[in-house]
Amino acid sequence: MTLTEETAAAPDTRPAPDGSRPSRGRRTWAAAAALRWTALRLLALVVLVAAWQAVVGAGVWPRVLVPSPGDVWHAFVEASTVHDGVRGFSNHLLVEHLGVSLRRIGIGTGYAALAGVPLGLLIGVVNPVAVILEPAVTFLRTLPPLAYLSLLVIWFGIDESPKIWLLVIAALPPIAAATAAAVRGVPADLVEAARALGAGPVSLLLSVRLPAALPEILTGVRIAVGIAYTSVVAAETINGTPGIGGMIRDAQRYNQTDVVIAGIIAIGLSGIVLDALFKGVERLAVPWRGRA
Repeated sequence: MTLTEETAAAPDTRPAPDGSRPSRGRRTWAAAAALRWTALRLLALVVLVAAWQAVVGAGVWPRVLVPSPGDVWHAFVEASTVHDGVRGFSNHLLVEHLGVSLRRIGIGTGYAALAGVPLGLLIGVVNPVAVILEPAVTFLRTLPPLAYLSLLVIWFGIDESPKIWLLVIAALPPIAAATAAAVRGVPADLVEAARALGAGPVSLLLSVRLPAALPEILTGVRIAVGIAYTSVVAAETINGTPGIGGMIRDAQRYNQTDVVIAGIIAIGLSGIVLDALFKGVERLAVPWRGRA
């Protein structure tokens, strides 16, 4: 085959004049890249598990402190099934513990978004409001959740209320701060063009500022969900069973390190899935992000 024939037979993967790749070439390139990254992640996981097993085999630490990967897997299976008449851990399956915690995170972050987005819009648009409320948002943002958990327990008891309030207070400041920064970052020429077309303050806020700031607002909500997830273990240290934090707390009391590690892994994996879902929502809700 001649060079000309080979060139004609090969798929065209060169970028188009507008910078985009041809459809077939783009799919092939994306699939190959995804395969490479997946293989790299699997290799890193295998190396990590092998190093973990080597440390356990060498007896560097007692088995009760550092269980083997097999011990953790066994604890994971036992916590997820009914065995010898025992239902999971603390009479709840692992998925039930995780589901309760995710429900608390969803409620807490939902309330935080309902309050934090309007608050951020006010801070970003109305200067007197910013002067009064922005220091308070910064103050709350710098507080660790455990600093006010005891106060919430005194106010609301040990039922669901202090857990939800803790997650609301943990998630609200990043949402409000991200919203305020996003609104302030809306291009001035865009605002002036809308005003020239007769847009009033409310129309300007809802039709121009809010859509332009929406990508950063969603990023703030995604960060807030992560903060709420890191706070849920603290929230569930008080009467938190069922709940993944309560499960870990109970396992720690009885030196069940394998159950603790299984719970931590469950939190991490569910956090990865949750973050991927939020990224998908961002792509659907703000398809114009990153485009002119």
